[in-house]
Amino acid sequence: MGASYHQFCPVAKAMELLDERWTMLVLRELVAGSQRFNDLRRGLPQMSPTLLSKRLGRLAAAGVVQRVAVGQEIRYTLTPAGEELGPIIEALGAWGIRWVGELGDADLDPKLLLWDMRRNVDHAALPPGRSVVRFTFPEAPAANRTWWLVLTPEDADACDDDPGFPVTVAVSASLRVMTQIWRGDLAWATALRAQQMRIEGASHARRSLPGWFRLSMFATVQRP
Repeated sequence: MGASYHQFCPVAKAMELLDERWTMLVLRELVAGSQRFNDLRRGLPQMSPTLLSKRLGRLAAAGVVQRVAVGQEIRYTLTPAGEELGPIIEALGAWGIRWVGELGDADLDPKLLLWDMRRNVDHAALPPGRSVVRFTFPEAPAANRTWWLVLTPEDADACDDDPGFPVTVAVSASLRVMTQIWRGDLAWATALRAQQMRIEGASHARRSLPGWFRLSMFATVQRP
């Protein structure tokens, strides 16, 4: 556990565990449904594997997370104590999107954006078979400029290397615009009308693309 505040107040006792750097974001990923270590890493692309292991160990020692063996694989799941943190994390995110200021350029991360989109695919809205969405962020460094989502009614994957399948829909927009759409700050249609985004592909795929995704859980939060 982190440094003690030496107070009997339960808020102080809770924060001795929760206010260490990255801990709440690890919990955010667990609440969002990630259980495998590599999936947690994809939701926390700036966090080192060593620190992630350390934070998971601390949360397990505190009884918030448990390690579960599934065959040869270890998964991390929330205990009842951890599940109680779900509404707290959601409320914190709602407060953040309502009251915290504009995003800086350093806050824009294509790895996290595509991973979050991947796990919020509405599989029931997808057409049969495989659909591939290619995202191009023209202003991003070459290594982060092009991404693919490979979608089926049963599964989804985010790729930073060309998966080799025909592209169903190609989206070109700045990383900031795509992040604003995902957060609920900007509508797909508004971005298209303002020529902040270009979507290419068959007409039925272009029209249905926004419906393939459920936006961020914070997209519907009312702003002041």
